[in-house]
Amino acid sequence: MHSLDANVPSYHPNPSAGDAEQKLTLFYNLPLKFGAENEVGSLLQVIVESVVEAVPAARRGALLMEDRATGRLAMRAYAPRGAGAASKTLARQAINQSRAFVWPLVGLDAGPDVETEGDAAESIAEYKISAAMYAPLLWRGTPLGALCVDTGDPGASFRDEDLQLLQAIAHHGAMALSNLLMKEEQWRVAEVQNRLLKLISPQISERLMQYQGRLKLGGDFCNVTILVSDIRGFTNLSKTMSPDEVTEMLEDYYHRLVPLVFKYNGTVDKFIGDAILAVYGSPGQDKRQHLHAVLTAVEMQAAMSEVNARRSSHGKRVGRLGIGIHCGEVIHGLIGSAERMEFTVIGDAVNRASRYCDGADGGEILISPQVFSQVWDVVETVERRIATKHEGKLLAHSVSGVKRDKL
Repeated sequence: MHSLDANVPSYHPNPSAGDAEQKLTLFYNLPLKFGAENEVGSLLQVIVESVVEAVPAARRGALLMEDRATGRLAMRAYAPRGAGAASKTLARQAINQSRAFVWPLVGLDAGPDVETEGDAAESIAEYKISAAMYAPLLWRGTPLGALCVDTGDPGASFRDEDLQLLQAIAHHGAMALSNLLMKEEQWRVAEVQNRLLKLISPQISERLMQYQGRLKLGGDFCNVTILVSDIRGFTNLSKTMSPDEVTEMLEDYYHRLVPLVFKYNGTVDKFIGDAILAVYGSPGQDKRQHLHAVLTAVEMQAAMSEVNARRSSHGKRVGRLGIGIHCGEVIHGLIGSAERMEFTVIGDAVNRASRYCDGADGGEILISPQVFSQVWDVVETVERRIATKHEGKLLAHSVSGVKRDKL
């Protein structure tokens, strides 16, 4: 059994205290005992062990909660160890009806009949349950799970006061559990925000840090510019290198390339192996997003040449970068699930940018006609066609230089 930490205050009755004072002691200590737990798993175990200890006739206890991904009731804690048992049907009934009850109903006014057919009957027979109690963990009208105890002793039963005690423990447990779940949610949101802030420009980071509301799933349509860079022949190259050498090579390149994305107000959407997908114009608007993407690409190629020169001087393997840039409408926002979300962009414009990247030679920057139409007066380009699997041959503009005097 879990016991109160020495640093946690508690109330101790006189050794000769009667049943009423023993219960009063329990109610004093429960909030302190539950509040001392900092993890959901350990809290759930303490709740179950507390109820088994408090209810005289209880031989086993269990706590079930609904799994967000599957919708199934998962057994999150039980006591004693190795003796988990519960009827999912009865637990579900306690949650759905938001009421506690004793099974079987013997002289108790517990409301509508409790279902004991199907799964419930099978569980009762399988675990040799002669009597049981179920109570929902309710906090501010929201069901968080179900707490139950049972016994297999022949002729055993639970009394009215046992049910009241179970409800009281379930109430205190639900309050503590709700508090911990809220803290975990806040921590998770903070982690998401921290990950986002590491992948976007300092200017946009500052803007998001000022956002006081909760991050929510959802996206909006937005016109952005997409830059995709990829090391030519990296897969074959990495086959001839050790894992440490591959990691070191990527760190050398990323260390120089990623800050260039930030320099021009871009956001690193994701890393895909040796590829970088960067977005301009999201999450913050940028009237010069097309030019900023092109300038990033030009400086990326210059940085690659510098890194390659240094690596070659030390006898290390080098790679060459192909870059493709396209613009268009995408959905941008927090995509995924409540458990795992990321700020990303989805849409055909992303796929088209990848096509231009695939068509670029090592050391080359290819921009789409849509991007060219926005930067035609500040870039020097050569037209060419690239072959694609699905779109046929696409018109591309190979960037050979930037007219700095026009910036």
